[in-house]
Amino acid sequence: MWQAVGTFVASKVCKKGNTVIKITKYWVYIDEYIGYCLSLAQLTKRQYNCMRFATTNPSTNKLVKRYKQHSWQQVKSILRKAQTGFAINRTSIFKIRSKRLKKVAEVLRNKKLQYAQLISLEMGKPITEAIAEIEKCAATCDYYAEKAHYFLKEEPIEADFTSSTITHAPLGIVLAVMPWNFPFWQVFRFAAPALMAGNAVIVKHAPNVPQCALAIQKVFAEASFPEGIYQNLFIHHSKVRYLIADERIKAIALTGSDTAGAKVAEHAGRYIKKTVLELGGSDPFIVLDDANVKEAAAMAVKSRMLNAGQSCIAAKRFIVMQNVAQDFINLVAENIRQLKVGDPMDTSTHIGPLAREEFAKNLALQVKKSMKMGAEALIGGSRPLDRKGAFFNPTLLVNVSQDMPVFKEEIFGPVAAVITVNTIQEAIEIANNTPYGLGASIWTTNTDKALRIARQIQAGCVFINEMVKSDPRLPFGGVKRSGYGRELSEYGIKEFVNTKTIVVK
Repeated sequence: MWQAVGTFVASKVCKKGNTVIKITKYWVYIDEYIGYCLSLAQLTKRQYNCMRFATTNPSTNKLVKRYKQHSWQQVKSILRKAQTGFAINRTSIFKIRSKRLKKVAEVLRNKKLQYAQLISLEMGKPITEAIAEIEKCAATCDYYAEKAHYFLKEEPIEADFTSSTITHAPLGIVLAVMPWNFPFWQVFRFAAPALMAGNAVIVKHAPNVPQCALAIQKVFAEASFPEGIYQNLFIHHSKVRYLIADERIKAIALTGSDTAGAKVAEHAGRYIKKTVLELGGSDPFIVLDDANVKEAAAMAVKSRMLNAGQSCIAAKRFIVMQNVAQDFINLVAENIRQLKVGDPMDTSTHIGPLAREEFAKNLALQVKKSMKMGAEALIGGSRPLDRKGAFFNPTLLVNVSQDMPVFKEEIFGPVAAVITVNTIQEAIEIANNTPYGLGASIWTTNTDKALRIARQIQAGCVFINEMVKSDPRLPFGGVKRSGYGRELSEYGIKEFVNTKTIVVK
């Protein structure tokens, strides 16, 4: 049971065993605060070793390098520096912020191959896709460097006063919990607008991409960002709640699983702090009977197999009208057979390994269970026997039903599951029959019909005759268990500001 303890003066102490802790002006729960101060300091050596960040090459499953997580003293130092960094960034003019962010874009472009190689090494993304990821980060920095001032300009409003003005002030330090599947892009699509709004940022990255995390911090240092405005933090995910409890953290952004999102939302709610959650997805890819089937099939494979299928917005459920289903399946199969699985550092590779061995094992279980329930693998369906890493063969499953794991669960891997339908209404119902609502795509030559369907799909975005993708000019986020809030565009930069009304009578 939680016990609220209110605000303490500097001399107030609490005792746990032989350890005395001074509590200074925090409104917290006593159990949280004790854990906050002691959790990192009192770990056993075994527990500590289990929580190291490490680079393991998923192509070979060999450990490359370990990194120790930050001690509690280091965490406190990071928080102090962030406070100082926020004071600098919030008072800087947009011209200065813009200059710094444009320099970030320049550094990214100048070293894009170096950064791309880190991505390929740590999570197995094919090098060509990794380079594209870095280029997208640079473009997004340029976008916000140019547009932030316009998005956050003061807005006069007509009302019954001499003047009424809406302003947008930064919130403070924003904690970001980031995933491994797009280790640079996920960070930059959050950090670029947050920093241009005047906030300071602390990023707790995924433990399997520590070199990417450190490289990103160096990017901001090379771009002459003052110390403390952007910082990396190596702590175990179980310790995030103690940071959320700290009064210096004003908001939290998380990209990850719906389970992780629920935990962050729970703790942030306890301290009444703003959150933006971009969580899982099980995007439907709807092919109507008047679609350009050849084009739809080509884009289906691209959308499903990009990043070895490890994307929240990858097409995961292929819902196809009965009278074009066989043509679609044949064309998808033909395209999948042309994909090369191999070393992600090889520019001819289309599909590398999954990011970790346990991911490949879990995917194999999901596919195996679905096949036992009646799904048929026209291509793939298992892991390759001639490779040591976390690989999974590109797979096409047919005879799929809605109760199978490959259809009702979020599948993070190169597995395409096809289900056939007889009517548009059936397609809509199946598309919405998921706890997720991130994106969806519709394929048809009748735009008016597609627009009517799009308005009935429960998702944060719907693309017609195009695969779902993120773009810095468009708001990105989901509904249902895919989260809430928006990243990118004008909507994204306004998530972490105080929209303040100033009235003069």
